[in-house]
Amino acid sequence: MDDRRDELAASVARVRDRIGAACAAAGRDPTGVRLLAVTKTFPATDVALLADLGLRDVAEARDQEAVPKVAEVAALAPAVPVRWHMVGRLQRNKARSVARWAMQVQSVDSVRLVDALDRAARAAQQAGERDGAVGVLVQASLDEHTVRGGCLLPELEALADWVAAAPGLRLEGVMGVAPLGVAPEASFAELAAAAQRLRRAHPSAVELSAGMSGDLEQAIAHGSTCVRVGTALLGDRPLTSR
Repeated sequence: MDDRRDELAASVARVRDRIGAACAAAGRDPTGVRLLAVTKTFPATDVALLADLGLRDVAEARDQEAVPKVAEVAALAPAVPVRWHMVGRLQRNKARSVARWAMQVQSVDSVRLVDALDRAARAAQQAGERDGAVGVLVQASLDEHTVRGGCLLPELEALADWVAAAPGLRLEGVMGVAPLGVAPEASFAELAAAAQRLRRAHPSAVELSAGMSGDLEQAIAHGSTCVRVGTALLGDRPLTSR
């Protein structure tokens, strides 16, 4: 465990150095970029170690994996407040479960999902399973295909309006994933412009979640306030049959 802690501590330092350098190059304050650890397929013990190292924002991509992991982390580190985020595609029938553990859902991409998550969030509040609304980022598709999740850019502002009108949800910003196989700069510029347009109607929706292990520098150059990092923090993902 000590070896793994040392390994993670070194990785966290390297990623924070990358964020700092990218912010310096962009003339930005590094405190304006949140590091979100994507821990899918990694054990709860890693999450507890990251939390102990001061990295408290953690993301999962599948509800089936998150539910037991959230409980295990709470048992391993009961005094450490971990803030859980959902970043994977969310099926409507999982909304009730996700509303119990996720502080924020970054992958909201349809009106039907907004409605399901809103109902789930209000039910979870009424049952005493969460405090307050579920934070939401509307996910934009940056390649004109929605197979990887996200709504088309011309539809993004209407979707944001729908989230803002939902009493169980809180609109917090925009998320996007750079398309595979192409340079990410143009996609991140397009996402930043869409986020700016959205903020005209929703000034408090200031979060721009963009950039992962391989392209966080380019995302920060285009205004990202949250980078979602897995491999650069935790190493190559273990093989899994789940």
